Amino acid sequence: MDSVNGMVSERPVVIFSKSKCCMCHTVEMLFREFGVNPMVHELDEMPRGREIEQALSRLGCSPTVPVVFIGGELVGGTNEVMSLHLNRSLIPRLKRAGAMWV
Repeated sequence: MDSVNGMVSERPVVIFSKSKCCMCHTVEMLFREFGVNPMVHELDEMPRGREIEQALSRLGCSPTVPVVFIGGELVGGTNEVMSLHLNRSLIPRLKRAGAMWV
């Protein structure tokens, strides 16, 4: 769990992903379209990826990818990110976290 806490403090937006997950790619591209440069951790390409995935599961993340943190706070997966976007609260949250300036 400590490793996850350390990883989510690396950047304003952190995404835990798997390289062959289409929804992970979609969420990442959404942030990039806003000019956000998220830190993306591809769990299937990391030596301790399985351990990190289990820690995310213990946090209540289901499915375990994609999992998005903004400003060090757990947002959730695709559904939660898209809900924030559709109700127009994603961009203000990104601005508050320092992930975008426009």
